[in-house]
Amino acid sequence: MKEIYVSTDVEADGPIPGPYSMLSIGSAAYWPDKTLVSTFTANLETLPGATGHPLTMDWWKTQPEAWEACRKDVQDPEQAMLKYRDWLKALPGKPVFVAYPAGFDFTFVNWYLIRFTGESPFTFISLDIKTMAMTMLGTDFKETTKRIMPSRWFDEGLPHTHLALEDAIEQGALFCNMLAELRSRKE
Repeated sequence: MKEIYVSTDVEADGPIPGPYSMLSIGSAAYWPDKTLVSTFTANLETLPGATGHPLTMDWWKTQPEAWEACRKDVQDPEQAMLKYRDWLKALPGKPVFVAYPAGFDFTFVNWYLIRFTGESPFTFISLDIKTMAMTMLGTDFKETTKRIMPSRWFDEGLPHTHLALEDAIEQGALFCNMLAELRSRKE
């Protein structure tokens, strides 16, 4: 089965799942040629007994529009993750998790999938855009940020808004642009 790249962004109220909650998830499934196949988004109720981390909640105070957006139409986490799992399984390819940074987003998504559905269609695999950029640019990891990436990797009109689905679409396009350039180097 052909791979399909599922660019995913989450918004959360703390650094790890369990004591803190995933507030919103957005995924955009792309073919390698940057064809956007399908999207998924959901805002989630917070976990019972979980509270927001003070530093994260201070950051949210600087993002009032994004906070308001991720608190609208919240769903029960189990129901949202069951829908998400079913969406992943219905994609026309083998889903590969893609994020920036994957270490954060994948931790939440994998935990929520296992906790609420008992499985993850991603298995234990995630692809980190920052690591890919580091290898393509030949830079050290910590210095590899979006600020130093070539403008040709970014699509105009796709801002980073801290709205999960918009950020997943933006970062998916970034990944596909990088992948196309990487593959053209082999030719």
